[in-house]
Amino acid sequence: MKAFQIASLFVLASALAANAVDAQTTTAARPMKEEKPGLLARARVTPDSARRLAVAQVANGVIDEEEIEEEHGKLVYSFDITVRGRRGVEEVQIDALSGAMVSHEHETPRQAARERAADARGAAKKARP
Repeated sequence: MKAFQIASLFVLASALAANAVDAQTTTAARPMKEEKPGLLARARVTPDSARRLAVAQVANGVIDEEEIEEEHGKLVYSFDITVRGRRGVEEVQIDALSGAMVSHEHETPRQAARERAADARGAAKKARP
């Protein structure tokens, strides 16, 4: 029984590591988006570490979008993670100072579209003189 448990843990750890590597190769080529300049400089957790932590929360997930932002007074990495065959996205937030998971929520396609539209409106307002 103990050998089975150890083997199970090994398989689970291998699967999580494979997901983390897959997520990294998808996003590592592009820089982390910042809600406003200077947020990455304040982070204690690296973007790569935050990616690994986020993907570990979603089996078979691939990072679609990522950003570092201030939300509810916290500096967080926010990841939209898609899972093949599942509608919507998993939004996972990782604390950029401690590496702790702040939240993990499923967003329907409609909710995700609304959030992207709101982000676009906010960016347009910031761009105006």
